[in-house]
Amino acid sequence: IFGIIDRVPSIDCSAANGTVLADVKGDIELRHVAFAYPSRPDSQIYKDYSLTIHAGQTLALVGGSGSGKSTAIGLMERFYDPASGAVYLDGHDLRSLNVQSLRSHISIVSQEPVLFAGTIAENIATGKPGATQAEIEDAAKKANAHDFILRFPNGYDTTVGDRGVQVSGGQKQRIAIARAIIRDPAVLLLDEATSALDTESERIVQESLDRLLQQKRRTTVIVAHRLSTIRNADMIAVVNDGKVCELGTHDELVNLPNGLYSNLVARQMQH
Repeated sequence: IFGIIDRVPSIDCSAANGTVLADVKGDIELRHVAFAYPSRPDSQIYKDYSLTIHAGQTLALVGGSGSGKSTAIGLMERFYDPASGAVYLDGHDLRSLNVQSLRSHISIVSQEPVLFAGTIAENIATGKPGATQAEIEDAAKKANAHDFILRFPNGYDTTVGDRGVQVSGGQKQRIAIARAIIRDPAVLLLDEATSALDTESERIVQESLDRLLQQKRRTTVIVAHRLSTIRNADMIAVVNDGKVCELGTHDELVNLPNGLYSNLVARQMQH
């Protein structure tokens, strides 16, 4: 037990050292990245993974199960460091940046969003500490959350319970999207944000995500299984065997003979 208590994390998110970025454009590059999860060091996810995302661009990551789509998002947030190669934001190696500063410019909406045991208003405001009630409500309206929040007897002062157990999956997602909207980040990461929802909740949450994407031109990375979401991206990167093997627009990739993406599209069309 003491060994676990004394363990020091390899990435200290509370450390004060590192470059603080006042302004972020949102250029992201993964350059020759090799990576395996610490819990599975023998199972290499990335071998020579390179990808460039330009500021303001929406890029969709596509690939089979276990291809490492979500791993890229974990590396961009610096939850992990690559074994070799590097990840850059606006030309800065992420390892040279202050971790809190880096993450303050990024919002993530994932399949299972994290809510804290507090009120709905407090959970939305974690995206922007010190946010006013008007800002919180404006973000909730844009996230299609305002109406369901007002149906609770305590409205925005409703407690969500530990990990948000008092609200449904679709409601939890919309609170997480409101949190992302209020932060107004330079970089937005969407990791299978609607895959765990039923059809009606998915439709409502997808509308909220579309509003978030239209809020402004920002760098957006989408891991998704919905073809309609992927098709609208500026660029699509297809990941296979630890590297990006196809890169282009929907129209370009769908016309590649025997391409991985065109096969994926054909399979989805059959269902």
